[in-house]
Amino acid sequence: MTYKSLSNTGVSIPEVGLGTWNYHAGVEPLRKGLDAGALFIDTAESYGTEMVVGQAVAGVRARVFIATKVCPEHFRFRSVLEAADGSLKRLGIEWIDLYQLHMPNDKVPIEETLAAMEQLVDAGKVRFIGVSNFSVAQLERARNATRKYRIVSNQVRYNVVDRTIEADLLKYCQANGITIIAYSPLARDFQSILDCDPDCALAEVARRTGKTIAQVAINWCLCKDGVVAIPRGNSTAHVVENCGASSWRLTAEQLQFLDRSIRWRRRGPMETFIRSMLPPPMKRALGILVQMLPRGLRRRFK
Repeated sequence: MTYKSLSNTGVSIPEVGLGTWNYHAGVEPLRKGLDAGALFIDTAESYGTEMVVGQAVAGVRARVFIATKVCPEHFRFRSVLEAADGSLKRLGIEWIDLYQLHMPNDKVPIEETLAAMEQLVDAGKVRFIGVSNFSVAQLERARNATRKYRIVSNQVRYNVVDRTIEADLLKYCQANGITIIAYSPLARDFQSILDCDPDCALAEVARRTGKTIAQVAINWCLCKDGVVAIPRGNSTAHVVENCGASSWRLTAEQLQFLDRSIRWRRRGPMETFIRSMLPPPMKRALGILVQMLPRGLRRRFK
């Protein structure tokens, strides 16, 4: 497993971690992922997976970089502190390596939220502070609101077919030494990636490299400076396969071939805003409807 620097902290983390959003496979696949070198697990208080993550790292906690998130409804000062204690209890650990703001909440002053996050660092309950789903403007406000500790990461959607962050966020984070943690590097479901690859370019590159299509797609993310990925796998086989995306690199020619062949897109500001405002049940319902559309139409909604 190849490691990458976490911002300018002096700490390095595996470039492929274990994502646990919508994870329901139990302890064993996570343990196999740890055995395969993915000693970086991401969870959140809203995922309902903190307890299984805690069980998976039992006995090896000191070797594992654990990241979790606080929900935006808990961004008030006291609520942040209470949420962190709740996560620590569910995880069964004494400190959180990376504590992240799950998404922006304009109803609570960012200064208040980050003051609580910094207090958690002072108390030894958190090592590093990160954010998730923050735009450049939101990230700028958050960085200006910190007083003692830097924001070291931004966890955002990024994959070979959804390149929204390339418009400005990726370059901003690279220029300012903020690690991008790419969630959904295989999209929400792998069929979404295949829908945007009508000429089977990923399969061709997989054949040339001796890797799987999923490994090629994840490695595409890892080829970007300052980007690590946290794919989810709901079986031991998928988790181990995902880990095999590390420790090698696509060539420049292969990257160019994929960029030419795959019908990728970037979401515009209005689409991004609308998606952020939709409640999760509506997002799930729309996702089901999109899957019922013909392939050519489906990829317009990725």
